[in-house]
Amino acid sequence: MKPVLLITGASRGIGAATAVLAAQQGWAVAVNYASNAPAADSVVKQIQDAGGTAIAVQADVGDEAQILRMFAEVDAKLGRISGLVNNAGVVDVTAKVQDQSWARWERMMRINVLGSFACAREAVKRMSTGHGGSGGSIVNVSSAAARLGAPGQYVDYAAAKSAIDAFTIGLAKEVAAEGIRVNAVRPGLIDTDIHASGGLPNRVRDLAHLVPMQRGGTSEEVAQAIVWLLSDAASYTTMSLMEISGGR
Repeated sequence: MKPVLLITGASRGIGAATAVLAAQQGWAVAVNYASNAPAADSVVKQIQDAGGTAIAVQADVGDEAQILRMFAEVDAKLGRISGLVNNAGVVDVTAKVQDQSWARWERMMRINVLGSFACAREAVKRMSTGHGGSGGSIVNVSSAAARLGAPGQYVDYAAAKSAIDAFTIGLAKEVAAEGIRVNAVRPGLIDTDIHASGGLPNRVRDLAHLVPMQRGGTSEEVAQAIVWLLSDAASYTTMSLMEISGGR
C-alpha cells in the first residue's frame, strides 16, 4: 500500500509541483484546494495519467471545521496519512504596516498560521506512535521573508512565516520521540502566481538581480527539497529550516 500524503494549497505553484513529484516517488497524494476545482482536478489528472494515485479535496484551511472534514475525507478515501505538507498560504497587496487593516492581519494569520497549526495537529493524531500510528513527516512551507522582513511590502506575511519557523522548531522537538519528523523549507524568490495576488506580477524578474545566483527559482526546485524531507532519505533530519533561495 502506498504511503499517503496530504498537501494543502496543491492546485498550483509549489504545492502542485510537490504533488506531481511525490506521486512519481510512490506517494498517494491528496491534493487540497480552496476554490479552484478545475486546477486541482488538472493536477490529479496529471498524476493519474502517469500511473499515480491522487484525489482532490476541497477545504479552506482558514476554517477549522473544513480542515476536520478534509482529514476525514482523506482517511476515508486514501487511509491514514504519513506525510503532510503545509503549503497553503496567502499574501496581500503590498502596503506599509501603517496602511494595513485588522481584517487583513486576521486573514493572514488565520490561513498562514492557524491553518498550519490545525493541519499539523490532525496529522500528529494520525502519525504519532503514541496514537497507534507508525510515524511520519511534516514539512511546513515558510519563506525567506521570515528573515528578510519584507519591509514596505508585506511585513504581516513575513511575520506569519516567522511564526511557522518557530512552530517547526517547537513541534519537531515535541514529537521527535513519537516517530514524527518536522521540517520547513524557506523558499526565496520563486516564480509562482502568488506574486500576482500581491500586485507584483513581475516581482521575480524585477528582483532577480538581488539573488546571488542572479535568477528566481522554480516550483519544481522547491518541490525537490520538500519531497526529500518527506522521504526516508531524510530519516535523521528534523527541526531544520532549509533555505531554497539561491543564496539570497
